Amino acid sequence: MNSAPKGFNEHPYEYHQELILVIDNVTNLGFGVARDNGWVIHVAFVLPGEEIRAKIFRNHKNYSEADCVEVLKKSPHRVEPQCTLFGTCGGCQYQSVEYKTQLEWKRQQVVDNFQRISDLEIDALPVIPSPKEYAYRSKLTPHYERARQDEKRKIGFLRYGSRKVIIDVPQCPIATDNINQSLPSAREDIQSGLTKKKGGTLLLRDTLEGVVTDNKKVVCEKVGELIFQFKAGEFFQNNPFILPKLVNYVIEQALGTEDSLLVDAYCGGGLFSLSAAQHFKHVVGIEISREGFDWARANALLNRIENVDFFLGEASSIFAEIEKGEQNCSLVIDPPRRGCDEIFLQQALLFNPNKIVYVSCDPATQARDAKFLVNGGYKISKVQPFDLFPQTRHVENIVTFIR
Repeated sequence: MNSAPKGFNEHPYEYHQELILVIDNVTNLGFGVARDNGWVIHVAFVLPGEEIRAKIFRNHKNYSEADCVEVLKKSPHRVEPQCTLFGTCGGCQYQSVEYKTQLEWKRQQVVDNFQRISDLEIDALPVIPSPKEYAYRSKLTPHYERARQDEKRKIGFLRYGSRKVIIDVPQCPIATDNINQSLPSAREDIQSGLTKKKGGTLLLRDTLEGVVTDNKKVVCEKVGELIFQFKAGEFFQNNPFILPKLVNYVIEQALGTEDSLLVDAYCGGGLFSLSAAQHFKHVVGIEISREGFDWARANALLNRIENVDFFLGEASSIFAEIEKGEQNCSLVIDPPRRGCDEIFLQQALLFNPNKIVYVSCDPATQARDAKFLVNGGYKISKVQPFDLFPQTRHVENIVTFIR
């Protein structure tokens, strides 16, 4: 046995003890699950049904973690990863899994989260696939080490399982072709000392202006027939190939009668608000960030859309400016990964829209919030996941609630 790291818990296995395991299923984080005499063991980069040789590297109170040393019996759903760094780079989890199986895992991930976190039984629809399984990501942010004398910096992503160790990534197959064409020169700028000596993060954003590396540069993205401006370093969905379909779906779910009002909370730069404007009598976008609010108004002027009003709201009174009256109203929610806070959800219930369309990049926090809305008098009418992030465990999920 190799010498155990400091603080290693020796129960129930020794450090690097080898086991022959059969993988039963996968967790919501993409880890394979095996059982040894009832004890749960998590293993990365393996598939259900596979028999593997594994080495223990950590024991927790209720389960252990192990590395796969060898796959003794392969799953028929295993494929050859396109990236030679798969399994070492921490960016992707599913490159060794055929795409249709990835989609089913993600659908089940949504179902499991709602069952486990909120005790809600849902029937999630099949995941809408990305038109591109690779070369889809329009924003890449490799990290780089501080400069060292006579040594080239590593420029890439964190090693799988590490919070500090960067591995060198010369090309990234999930990034767009334009980004991969620009990556060598961007890496050379860092190596040649044109950037600061300490470590940092490089930006490559594929936009209508080309690949941009300046975080503060104003850039444009086209979604459907509309143009959206924002600063290159700011948040904007980074799979442009599936984004129009996702936006159209949200609008379709939110539609009401001809005199309907749409309220877009967490509106950011106005992606949903402005895209939906032609389908609603009146649209209101609410944003608590001054920068997002300013971009939303600028994008309305850029696209000559006049039936959308934007408000700079505060979390404690986010719906205060809206006069809903008796008209049919829908609410779109697209919060950050942490989900909505309870104050916002209470306000949403008091506002009492006919429909709530909740867009989330984290089905776990979405499931938590869904329970609050269901307990407040809404029911779930549709659950539709979208695959914005092929080859990774991440999934975007849209839940439609009706009053």
